[in-house]
Amino acid sequence: MPLNTLTPEATRRTATRLRRFLAVFGPGLVVMLADTDVGSVITAGQSGVQWGYRLLLLQLVLVPILFMVQELTVRLAIFTGRGHGELIRDTFGPIWAWVSAIGLGVACVGALLTEFSGVAGVGELYGVPRYASLSLAAIALLVVVVTGSYRRVERVAIAVGLFELAFFFVAWAAHPSMADLLRGAVDIPYRNPDYLYLSAANIGAVVMPWMVFYQQSAVADKRLRPEHLSAARWDTAVGALITQLIMAAVLIACAATIGRGNPAASLATVGDMAQALTPFLGAEMGNLVFGLGVLGAGMVASIVVSLALAWGLGEVTGYRRSLELHPFEAHWFYGVYALCVVVGAVVVAVWPDLVSLNVAVQVMNAFMLPVVLGFLIALAVKALPRAHRLKGAYLWVVVVVATVTCALGVFGGLSGAGLV
Repeated sequence: MPLNTLTPEATRRTATRLRRFLAVFGPGLVVMLADTDVGSVITAGQSGVQWGYRLLLLQLVLVPILFMVQELTVRLAIFTGRGHGELIRDTFGPIWAWVSAIGLGVACVGALLTEFSGVAGVGELYGVPRYASLSLAAIALLVVVVTGSYRRVERVAIAVGLFELAFFFVAWAAHPSMADLLRGAVDIPYRNPDYLYLSAANIGAVVMPWMVFYQQSAVADKRLRPEHLSAARWDTAVGALITQLIMAAVLIACAATIGRGNPAASLATVGDMAQALTPFLGAEMGNLVFGLGVLGAGMVASIVVSLALAWGLGEVTGYRRSLELHPFEAHWFYGVYALCVVVGAVVVAVWPDLVSLNVAVQVMNAFMLPVVLGFLIALAVKALPRAHRLKGAYLWVVVVVATVTCALGVFGGLSGAGLV
């Protein structure tokens, strides 16, 4: 008999662990796929064009940072059973809860404008008018949530978000030189202010305010318990790795094609990026692959952002909030979600300059980050059961990482606004 044959008991334990992981799996992957949103894709593309592979290593360094932040939301949801806004209200009082809710609202509205601008950009690649592509996107987003349970919404979000894997094909089709890739990855011009600016932009795009609210609320809505903590952490870790690998794929594709032939190119929109890749992938392939990737990124991020605001406001005000409830049982929850989607689509449909809109949103999100991470760390220190609180050396590691991330994000926002 083979030495590695499992006993019936071991087989049952393995099957139990697998079932538990599959039951828990979802919130981490969904929020991470949403993290690679339209603005992040454009940032990664511009990084590859301007600096080749010199910002590639940073994408991998950001994996543990992203996991570190989002793991705290998992821990808070599992051991308190409450969403982020509700926990702030119960721990620090209603005033601070409203501060967090207002910040979330501003960040979510801004993020929705960015995502819908990406959807509009994909439509324009194929000559579809803005109003038509945005109307179809808004209807699809409303139908997905209003007619589904949390589990169904989660599955749809993952399915849509997986279109982002198209970027891996682009990276492969670009045929990057492995020697150039390895050489460039370790060549870091840390004294160059333009390099530091794009580094700040990449770091600032890693943790979005709505990610914290969404994952904590989603885990709480899913009613995960302490025995699910390990699987939920793996869900978050896998998602963090995938989202940064997607960013790396976009960077590699643009560095190996546009960056090699036209390093002065500016990729301000989805259309710019697709058109710049036309000489290397062909017009049809460039539009199709990047269109699918951006559409997946924009749609899954729109679901996550809208639900984050609907959950967050419900946690602060106390209205009923769950995807397991019928719209007539939680009309405020579904109403907030619908309002986010409709307003975002209408504003982008009439806004004349999507480029300036995206810049303004990125600056705004950069300034929101310190407040969100400050609340997250404070809750992890104060609201968790004593055995699971942040403490000791790991607490200081988290504080230092959060401080550096916030500082660079604010720096990137100020630089983008021309204030530094």
